[in-house]
Formats: sequence, structure tokens, C-alpha cells
Amino acid sequence: MPSRDDFGSWLSGQNVPPDETPGTDRLGLPSSGPGSPAPLGRRVVALVVDWAAVSGMSYAFFSYDAGATLGLFFAMNLILVSTVGTTLGHRLLGLRVRRLHTTGPHLVGFGAGAIRAVLLCLVIPAVVWDADGRGLHDKAAGTVIVRR
Repeated sequence: MPSRDDFGSWLSGQNVPPDETPGTDRLGLPSSGPGSPAPLGRRVVALVVDWAAVSGMSYAFFSYDAGATLGLFFAMNLILVSTVGTTLGHRLLGLRVRRLHTTGPHLVGFGAGAIRAVLLCLVIPAVVWDADGRGLHDKAAGTVIVRR
């Protein structure tokens, strides 16, 4: 009978020696300080801040309609990440979204921002991540969340 190890998984990622921090060498990012990968805790708190902000707007303008809240969340992510690289929560927690493996400005742009926002709103791609700590929404958009 085949085992799970026989099939492998994209989730397991590449083998990383124990003395290396996952996500730094393969992504070409520094291991600490500005530009280093953002820790999961900060990313989750930033998401909660963003959801609280759009929930407040939805409550104020739409009597907290679930569809309006999700639409506002999508619009906020699309517009802010595509143009300035941060949402409200990212800004408060010292994070930003940038393109990976680019030279020059690391602006996300509307194409990658739209892919990222749609997949983020679908939730599942955002909670499934790889060995580098990037969710499927960031992998599909070619982005990474880093410290500012």
C-alpha cells in the first residue's frame, strides 16, 4: 500500500538544512529586519484590523450586510495593495506587500493585486501556505508580505 511520502506534496517544499530559516534563501529575502518575511502573528493581526475596519464601514453604511462587508474588504485590498502596497492593518503593524523577484520598484500593480484580492476573499487559498509561509493567494500573485 502506498504511503503519503510516496506521493510528496508541494506543501512540504524543498528540504531546508536545519541551520537555515525557511523562506529566506529560497525567496532571496533577508532573514531579519526590513524586507524580511513577515511573521504569521503579525499577518493575522493585520487581517483582523482590516476586517474590523470594513465591518465598521459596512455597519455604518449598509447595516452590516455580509455581501457589502466582503465587497468592501475586496475593494480595500485591491486598491490599497495595488497602489501603495499596504492595507490599513499592514500599515499599523509595519508590513507591506511586494512583488517577489523583481528589479526596481516592488509595486504590486492591479493585475497581481486583483488575483491576490480575489483569492484572499475566497479564504481557503489564504489559509493554505507553503514551507516559505506564503499563502496560495500570494503564490498565485507572485507577492510576499514583508516587514517595513
